[in-house]
Amino acid sequence: MTSAGSGLTVWQSCALSLLVFTGASQFALVGALAAGGNPLTAAAGAFFLGVRNAFYGLRLSQVLALPRAVRPLAAQWVIDETTAVSLAQPGRRAARIGFTVTGVSLYVLWNLTTLLGALGAEAIGDTDAWGLDAAGPAVFLALLAPMLRTGTERLVAGLAVVLGLGLLPVVPAGVPVLVAALAAPAVLYLKGRPRDEEDA
Repeated sequence: MTSAGSGLTVWQSCALSLLVFTGASQFALVGALAAGGNPLTAAAGAFFLGVRNAFYGLRLSQVLALPRAVRPLAAQWVIDETTAVSLAQPGRRAARIGFTVTGVSLYVLWNLTTLLGALGAEAIGDTDAWGLDAAGPAVFLALLAPMLRTGTERLVAGLAVVLGLGLLPVVPAGVPVLVAALAAPAVLYLKGRPRDEEDA
């Protein structure tokens, strides 16, 4: 519904959901487009948010040890939930089952609800008039909040918010997301400096 409310057609919304199976990246892309951002800038922001899945993949490749022919297909399901379920299992067979069951069920349900939401948004017309334009940011925050477990993670998120909101009035739409992505390396650099100086 959020993507359809941002100007995407039903089929574009469904294609995005099928091909970019990671919620945070989808909402970032749709949010930037809704704000009038450049599509390339919006895609770059979504890409940066999805980079963490590559690190999940490195860990899961050891845990699951899937045949090479299957890995490109399995990569589509490497997300927070499948990673968490797989890593919680006692052995490789259970991890593979957990990964597959979680991946299939979430992929089917996510894409089915995307189709229903896009059709619903098309039926009601202007989603902003119903206040549904707030759905994207609200869902994004709901996905993000449980991941902020440590002080460093909360500091990165806080700095990203400050950078993103602070730049909104002065730079083109979509650019604040890219700049906000610099919060992580900035915080890690600043937290690491005192330790380096003490070691010296």
